[in-house]
Amino acid sequence: MKLIKLTAISAAVLASTAALAADPVIVVDDNAAVAYEAEPVAVAYQAEPVAVAYQAEPAAYAYDANAGVVSNTTGAVVGGTKGFFSKVVNPASVSAEVGTLGYGANIGWSLNEKTELQAGWAGGDVADLFGGDFDADDVNYDVDADFSNPYLGVQLRPTGNWFTVGAGIIVPDNDIDVRANSEGPNFRIDDVDYDAGQTGTLSGTIEHRNKLAPYATIGFRPNITNNFGLFGEIGAAYMGKTDATVRSSNPDALVTAVSGNSGNTSTTVVTGKDVAKAAEQELEDKDWLEWFPIVKVGATYRF
Repeated sequence: MKLIKLTAISAAVLASTAALAADPVIVVDDNAAVAYEAEPVAVAYQAEPVAVAYQAEPAAYAYDANAGVVSNTTGAVVGGTKGFFSKVVNPASVSAEVGTLGYGANIGWSLNEKTELQAGWAGGDVADLFGGDFDADDVNYDVDADFSNPYLGVQLRPTGNWFTVGAGIIVPDNDIDVRANSEGPNFRIDDVDYDAGQTGTLSGTIEHRNKLAPYATIGFRPNITNNFGLFGEIGAAYMGKTDATVRSSNPDALVTAVSGNSGNTSTTVVTGKDVAKAAEQELEDKDWLEWFPIVKVGATYRF
């Protein structure tokens, strides 16, 4: 009976308020009084502050309207399609040019302060830009050219100033028409004199073999104002060996051919077609403009 009473009273004490639990509790039965002191249960919940720091990431790209450059372009491209298309539809510059490749223009996209991608085209009738003729050994040829040279390249500013180095690929589609000029009464081809009157007119075409032509240039690009600048470049493109086709206006006519020196000559008879073939071979052996010179000047507008 004593145990049952003690248990019931203890349960009641545990259900009491926290304030009462802090005071001594006296349990009385029939025979003795026992004092039990209930220790308060201290439960502390400390709300830890949640530290969340949001750091503003730098913009994927920063466009400098004065310099015409885009910083951190790699981040812009990797950052998503939006950054990529924003850069594509907002080029850094447009340029107009004239030179040995023709008259043309290009668009530039700056990757950073020292690197710019370029896509352009140059072409047209540019024979007069380099004199309109050339010599293949002893034969002078008049030239009529119709050029088409789309290209893709990169312009570097290695020292961060106006000095530039360029490289890229040209996709040449150039039509070069030639016509031989006789020296006096003869065409002198590979140390053989052919009667020009019997041969008739020698004319034909030259085509470079390379369908892709790598090029390299050095140049300068000073800025005149924040938006306008000038440039000049020199270099060369490897167009490859040439395929020539030469025709005679009298292909079946008999032509007198004289070879050797004045003191020791020999005379043979060939056809106009044979003379054209000799001229064709000489043009291909000459490798006319295998390394095509690049000289151009122009103006640039930067956005």
